[in-house]
Amino acid sequence: MVTPHLIISPSDTVTSHYLASSGLETSDPRIVKLVSLAAQKFVSDVAADALNHCKMRQQRSVNMVHSTLPKRKDKYEMTTEDLSQALGEQGVSLKKPPYYQ
Repeated sequence: MVTPHLIISPSDTVTSHYLASSGLETSDPRIVKLVSLAAQKFVSDVAADALNHCKMRQQRSVNMVHSTLPKRKDKYEMTTEDLSQALGEQGVSLKKPPYYQ
């Protein structure tokens, strides 16, 4: 059972709209809340994986280029490649259009 806690997730109206546009009409608010929670979990997992890929990539570049300048360790530069790798682990393929390559 879904408990009525304050959760930052897509609103029920937004979720209901996308469920209806994909062909699922439901009047049960528990189904809508469940889909909202699943979407929030998916997005947070992808974001966490992309951050890990970003950290590993930047660590490799620091190890390869021994710079004498001090590097800030709390700033990360996430790229589309990081996001693409994280989405690939979830089964979603993301490719750049040919005019960007």
